[in-house]
Amino acid sequence: MTYCVGMALKDGLVMVSDSRTNAGVDQISVFRKLTTWEVPGERVISLCTAGNLAVTQAVVDMVSKGIILDDEDEPVSMMTVGGMRDAARLVGKALRQIEKQDGEVLRQQGVEVNSVFLLGGQVKGGRMSLFHIYAAGNFIESTEQTPFFQIGETKYGKPILDRVVDYDLGLDDAVKLALISMDSTLRSNISVGPPLDVLTVRRDALTVEMRRVIEEDDLYLKDIQKRWGRALRSAFKRIPPMPPEGEAL
Repeated sequence: MTYCVGMALKDGLVMVSDSRTNAGVDQISVFRKLTTWEVPGERVISLCTAGNLAVTQAVVDMVSKGIILDDEDEPVSMMTVGGMRDAARLVGKALRQIEKQDGEVLRQQGVEVNSVFLLGGQVKGGRMSLFHIYAAGNFIESTEQTPFFQIGETKYGKPILDRVVDYDLGLDDAVKLALISMDSTLRSNISVGPPLDVLTVRRDALTVEMRRVIEEDDLYLKDIQKRWGRALRSAFKRIPPMPPEGEAL
């Protein structure tokens, strides 16, 4: 399993992903799930993946090398696609091609082609966008009213996002919030784990502003875990007990 979160905010884009794919008592595998294509000043596109690793790696390989999109004569890749909506269509088409080629064989082995993606970024001349691409290859785009998406093990980290995310949230605060959301997931599910990949892209900058890999012993991550735990306990203690029935607080 995995957990990835993306936010498309007024100031720009934040994407955070874990790197754990299999977990057990004696087996932990680590594979990067955040891929970025960048030509500073021209484009920056990032893709978070969740689901069957063989399928997601095949999709990343296909959209990196290029495939024919619709009726175009030449293959299109992430480095040549004309805009973010076409980039989302490119990922969807790659996923459908893999389903067509390998879906039946995978299902015979008990494997479903159920991979999902978060695609965010900006191409020169277009606006910054964030898409949630589903296993069928279709997708939806974030809005100012719904500025974040999650994929993977989403339930543990969602409550804090629902309460705090706002389109006007600054990038620094968004990174902090994404890491708190990630920490909630790390604590509750062994199949999600570091290293964590963190990426920020400022709107219209057309280049990565911050890219960081956070290991398990990262001092900032540990500080967030301690502060957030103390804050929750403090808030809990300040909530009064339930009054007797019929009495006001």
